Amino acid sequence: MAQKPSIAKGTRDFGPEEVNKRNYIISTIKSHFETFGFMPIETPSFENSETLMGKYGDEGDRLIFKILNSGDYLSKVDDALYTKKDASALTSRISEKALRYDLTVPFARYVVMHQNEIDLPFKRYQVQPVWRADRPQKGRFREFYQCDADVVGSTSLWQEVEFIQLYDTVFSSLGVEGVTIKLNNRKILSGIAEVIGAKDKLIDFTVALDKLDKIGEDGVKKEMLEKGITEMAIEKVQPLFSFTGSNGSKLESLKTMLSTSDEGLKGVEELSFILTAIDALGLKTSNLELDVTLARGLNYYTGAIIEVAAPERVKIGSIGGGGRYDDLTGIFGLKNVSGVGISFGLDRIYLVLDELGLFPPSVTTTTEVLFLNFGQNEALYGLKAVKALRESGIKAELYPDDTKMKKQMNYANKRGIPFVVLAGESEMDKNTFTLKNMNSGTQDEVDITALIESLRA
Repeated sequence: MAQKPSIAKGTRDFGPEEVNKRNYIISTIKSHFETFGFMPIETPSFENSETLMGKYGDEGDRLIFKILNSGDYLSKVDDALYTKKDASALTSRISEKALRYDLTVPFARYVVMHQNEIDLPFKRYQVQPVWRADRPQKGRFREFYQCDADVVGSTSLWQEVEFIQLYDTVFSSLGVEGVTIKLNNRKILSGIAEVIGAKDKLIDFTVALDKLDKIGEDGVKKEMLEKGITEMAIEKVQPLFSFTGSNGSKLESLKTMLSTSDEGLKGVEELSFILTAIDALGLKTSNLELDVTLARGLNYYTGAIIEVAAPERVKIGSIGGGGRYDDLTGIFGLKNVSGVGISFGLDRIYLVLDELGLFPPSVTTTTEVLFLNFGQNEALYGLKAVKALRESGIKAELYPDDTKMKKQMNYANKRGIPFVVLAGESEMDKNTFTLKNMNSGTQDEVDITALIESLRA
């Protein structure tokens, strides 16, 4: 007996209903990307290793899928290197390509390579799969889609304001109320590290602080101590562990805490601008929260840091995030090009909509009407009507086989097709069709014009 096939851990097959639901989310996001002025691009699924490596920190580098060189990839490895079993040294000799880890770094590479073809500021969106060698769990996969929007070539903070509005607009359109858009600034984190005397341990400090909601205050302090941050320094950041109140009161507290740090005060100024603008513009259904523990992507974020949390009733973590990366293109030789961008987590958004029952019923309707097949002549008669319905934008199909009516009706029921059309000799003689509503059981005899009108209603 042949072995039952399987798929790799962290990957999934998608059936028709799932694909339709995913396409609904993607089309909604794309629609708003375009109304906000973003233009689409695509980049290859894999990049040269040097394009990706070193851009996401040590942990990110470990999660990048490497692609073995084609042919006899071990032929260029000498025995001494092979015997050492040094994975990092060996990998660089046998793998020159890697699957993309995200869409931001490939976008930076794109901008550098096409700098003479694009106009700055350049607003792009991109919806493509990415791959990470992560441990699969609920809402986390090894292959998943990202939906990104970025702007490069402008240092204006109005871009951050627009991205917050974009998040709010998309989630409002999807019916997801109560998402929390968290906002922080790399300059604030750098300023805090400076005033507590731990500037040389900024990454260790912020990575630990970012885990506050997961491991609690004691866990964060323990990790900081293990990373060499002194007890005196930790004592100075004690207020951060109970940083509550309105966004305005948090800003005032930060001004006091960071009074001796020019960089920190600059971060406070930038956040104040964004928060004031959003207060004036308003948000539809989202909450905007200043969160000083937010520290995602510090290896390339230089200003604003944004993360979107699902509504509290859905325990799934972040469903989007981004920030400003003033020097990302500099790693590819293009200096002084500021960028800022956000990403939507398609797979987690799917789980949120599914759990909250927010997918419209029409999303999963693939066929609106099925014509039953009563023989060759009847099938041809039905197909002429099917053609007219399709030209009117109605999803219609003919059951392909001349078989028992009960079997055809069961097929319509199983697929959730709301209407069937019966067209036998009687209907052909009168040039009509019998339209049956599968939900109510009612049926009417109509001509082609009335048939189209009924199905459009």
